[in-house]
Amino acid sequence: MAAAAAENATSEPAGVVLETDIPARLDRLPFGRFHVLVIVALGVTWILDGLEVTLAGALSGALKASPVLAFSNTEVGIASSAYLAGAVLGAMFFGWLTDRLGRKRLFSITLAVYLLAAAATATAWDIASFSVFRFLTGAGIGGEYAAINSTIQELIPGRMRGFTDLVINGSFWVGAAIGATGSIVLLNPALFGPDVGWRIAFLIGACLGLVILFMRMWIPESPRWLITHGRQREAQAAIGEIEQSFRRRGHDLDVLSPLARLRLRTRHHTPLREAMVTLFHSYRQRALVGLCLMSAQAFFYNAIFFTYALILTDFYGVSPTRVGFYLLPFAIGNFMGPLLLGRLFDTIGRKPMISFTYGLSGTLLALTGYLFARGVLSADVQTAAWMIIFFFASAAASAAYLTVSETFPLEIRALAIALFYAIGTGVGGIVGPLLFGALIDTGSRNSVFGGYLVGATLMVVAAGVEWRFGVAAERRPLEAVARPLTVID
Repeated sequence: MAAAAAENATSEPAGVVLETDIPARLDRLPFGRFHVLVIVALGVTWILDGLEVTLAGALSGALKASPVLAFSNTEVGIASSAYLAGAVLGAMFFGWLTDRLGRKRLFSITLAVYLLAAAATATAWDIASFSVFRFLTGAGIGGEYAAINSTIQELIPGRMRGFTDLVINGSFWVGAAIGATGSIVLLNPALFGPDVGWRIAFLIGACLGLVILFMRMWIPESPRWLITHGRQREAQAAIGEIEQSFRRRGHDLDVLSPLARLRLRTRHHTPLREAMVTLFHSYRQRALVGLCLMSAQAFFYNAIFFTYALILTDFYGVSPTRVGFYLLPFAIGNFMGPLLLGRLFDTIGRKPMISFTYGLSGTLLALTGYLFARGVLSADVQTAAWMIIFFFASAAASAAYLTVSETFPLEIRALAIALFYAIGTGVGGIVGPLLFGALIDTGSRNSVFGGYLVGATLMVVAAGVEWRFGVAAERRPLEAVARPLTVID
């Protein structure tokens, strides 16, 4: 209550017209130490998510072998879907709050939810408790997506927004590599018992979350969000401190044109009805693109990655203790894709690069699935094929998050991210692991191939939708890509 009263005391009443150059001042900044710190402190969310997902996949064999849990393949799929269901609902709830209460407050709350739930997962005693704790862990991570993507988009200059966003989202695979490496140690029966290693793995994730919570304390609230909510003095103080940090390091900032100023009418929040009308009427074409991109990549990734360990153990006879050795190169390929291709999304452009990466990923998946069904691949060759496919698919998936976070107005940005993430993950991410878990249980390579064809088709269709309806947002200010709802002529 005291915090809310303090905010109201420093806020302009709703409906007041303000003139601001804050967006232009943020976009003129050179890339510097401030941006690096933002990327590290906020981008680490994807490292945590990668760690969580990889551990869940790599530990699936250990969860089946656990004398306490003794999961079946279907129960592994249920636990994976519980995590994704939590991420969907968490994204929706926390995304709505992010637009109302601010980016900084929410990315602290969601991280706290994550670390408490991850620690609780280590105490699970059956499928029900494990699924509940994984649901809550997913809720924290899902909420992070909206708050973090909003903040990053609003603090990074437009000329490098694509590359930065892709690398940050691609850092998921740094966490995946850490998780794969950790699983090699934690699943070593000579070091830990069958019911100990997986518990330690989840406790490690909680400890990392605690460290990150302190790292984020210095990050300012988004000046763009502050000014639209009438908190002009806070917005000016935040941008002033950011600019001063550059001047202290010898940077000369460009003089702004008078045309860089915006006039806007303050509001304390955007009604949900107006948000839905904006998304699905005013921006319905962009909404179609966002839904297609998010749904296709969610099915493609979650269906394959959540069950990758099961493919290795059930079809290639790989020991559960060695799954990490196969996941590690897979994760490296996924991170290198956004890192090496990311700059092309700012130079060649969004539409050609997104269409190319989606289309090629789907085509390569269909080809590899056919070879898998024929039984001509070994575990090593299968892993090499995944590395190639997901080199491109990782850049495509990261570009989906970039698209939904930069092509809608600032006032509903977090809600848009949350909504499209939730729908995409609900359609593609939850159904995928359940479907593939059941297909793997059949023991039929042809059945699994059928699932791969579904994922491949979704990616190729999404490529066509992007090529036809995508937005050329490269190197443009956010306010030029999507006019804020509060701006007046």
